Amino acid sequence: MTKRVIAFIGGSGLYDIEGLQNPKWERVPSHFGEASDALLFGTLGGVDVIFLPRHGRGHRFSPTEINYRANIEVLKAAGATDIISLSAVGSLREDLPPGTFVIVDQFIDRTIQRQKSFFGAGCIAHVSMAHPTCSALGAVLYKGCQDLNIPASATGTYLVMEGPQFSTLAESNLYRQWGCDVIGMTNMPEAKLAREAELPYATVAMVTDFDCWHPGHDHVTVESVLQVMGGNVANAKRLIQNTLSALAAIPVSAQHTIRHGLDTAIVTPADARDPEKMRLLSVIARRVLG
Repeated sequence: MTKRVIAFIGGSGLYDIEGLQNPKWERVPSHFGEASDALLFGTLGGVDVIFLPRHGRGHRFSPTEINYRANIEVLKAAGATDIISLSAVGSLREDLPPGTFVIVDQFIDRTIQRQKSFFGAGCIAHVSMAHPTCSALGAVLYKGCQDLNIPASATGTYLVMEGPQFSTLAESNLYRQWGCDVIGMTNMPEAKLAREAELPYATVAMVTDFDCWHPGHDHVTVESVLQVMGGNVANAKRLIQNTLSALAAIPVSAQHTIRHGLDTAIVTPADARDPEKMRLLSVIARRVLG
């Protein structure tokens, strides 16, 4: 790895960021179909960055329809070395009100209709997901929130539901009993695929409102949610600008386990691997497959 390139996946409002130099949109091909959109390349504060609109510009894809495999592959192909996810979520806790940023360290994946692995017939791999996010990235992002006086939690469990409908009241109460902190629809299988691609991944979950368990949920208006979302986007831009240098300065050694996650994950011996599968994995697993 010759230089750090920090990739951000999130809503399109994030990309109109002050100070971005040499911005250029470019479509990057994928072995797994079309990504959500072209990538926005640029330099911010001397750090190379890439932005990817998760839902496509104009919010064209629902959470289920997003091609997560293509999104992660194009980021790796474009040279991304780290991924920061910026995601709107609902809160499952009274003490995480709208406007709070949660630096997620755990997920519960309840999605059922998505392609969740680059591997499969022809080449099988089992990567570790015990700790699904990069703690080094998370620590920098949490400190950035503290420095900017953005209300934040250093840890949190994100329940990823399929959607596009929101949860029922019974489901919302069940997820609270499970100890989940926030709920959303987009970070799985994104985090799993980033791990297979050996890319350190962190999530900043931005609370827009309380999920339906909350007695005041029915009183939430579209206007109030949009107001919170606008404030969250503004704070997310400030957070990006404030933490980029520190994110790029994280020692590679602090992320060694993630960057070498495939060392012991691939179980199919070389002489049994399917050539077509090897072609599909030529970007994602190039370090170990050659």
